[in-house]
Amino acid sequence: MLTCIIQYQIDPTKRAAFAQYAQRWGEAIPRCGADLVGYFAPHEGSATLAYGIYHIENLAAYEAYRARLAADPLGHENYLFAQSEKFILKEDRTWLTCVSTPMGGTT
Repeated sequence: MLTCIIQYQIDPTKRAAFAQYAQRWGEAIPRCGADLVGYFAPHEGSATLAYGIYHIENLAAYEAYRARLAADPLGHENYLFAQSEKFILKEDRTWLTCVSTPMGGTT
């Protein structure tokens, strides 16, 4: 299992637009095959950093998921929404694998 952490640099004056974007992914991402942990917006500290976190089986599953997401009507609409509203200034993906016992797991 892989975990993808998307770090966004967002326009702090457009946090409401980012929240709308995140809510839409909350529906589209699970439907297209990834296990969404959630989207996280600034609360305290940095006003510009936000995160999206999800799990997926492997990189092959990720490629299939991305194709489904691009073809999904809500996913496509959300990509266009982000482009037109320009609230995302920068986006970086980091892929991680868990090397410890997960929280709540047994040894």
